Amino acid sequence: MLGLLVAALLAALAYFALLDGWYLVRVPCAVLRARLLQPRVRDLLAEQRYAGRVLPSDLDLLLHMNNARYLREADVARAAHLARCGVLEALRALGARAVLAASCTRYRRSLRLFEPFEVRTRLLGWDDRAFYLEARFISLRDGFVCALLRSRQHVMGTSPECVVQRLCKRRVEPPELPEDLRHWVAYNEASSQLLRAESGLSDITKDQ
Repeated sequence: MLGLLVAALLAALAYFALLDGWYLVRVPCAVLRARLLQPRVRDLLAEQRYAGRVLPSDLDLLLHMNNARYLREADVARAAHLARCGVLEALRALGARAVLAASCTRYRRSLRLFEPFEVRTRLLGWDDRAFYLEARFISLRDGFVCALLRSRQHVMGTSPECVVQRLCKRRVEPPELPEDLRHWVAYNEASSQLLRAESGLSDITKDQ
C-alpha cells in the first residue's frame, strides 16, 4: 500500500514537473463544463463570460498577475466559448481544427492578489482563413477593463465560412471587422510577407 502511495506521489510530481499540468487539466474541464453543464449559445457573436480570481501562483515579482497568465486565462475562456457556441463540434465534424496564429494584448491596469475578474469573450468576425476573437479582462471590483486581447484563430482543414454554414444551416456573411482590428490584420499580413521574403519563400506560400 505504501509503495502504491509513493508511486502515485512520484507520478503526480513528474506530471506537474515535466508537463504544464494545470493547463492540461483546466482546458478539457472548461470544454466539458461548457458542453454538459451550460446552455448552448446560438448567437455566434454573443459575448460569453468566464469567471476567475488571481491566485498566488499567478503573481510575478511585482505582486500582480503575470502578463503570461492573461494569455492562459484567455486561452481557457476561448476554448469554453468555442465549445458553447458549437464551433469546436463543427470543426470536429468537418475533420478540421483551429490553431492560434496571432494575438495582441493591451495591459491597462494590474489585477492584484485574490482580485475577482471575468474574461468576456466574443467573436468579432472571420475571413476566408481565420476567426477573430476578443477577450476583455474585467475587474469585478469596479468593472474596469484591465486588459484587452485580440486573437486570430487560423482554421486548418476547412474554412471559417464552412464552419459557420454548418452551424447556421445557411450561408452567413461575416460582420465587418472593427477598424483597429483591420489595421492589426494588415500588420500581420505585412509581417508575413516580410518574413517570407527573408526566408526566400514566394508570396504564394502562406503562413499556417
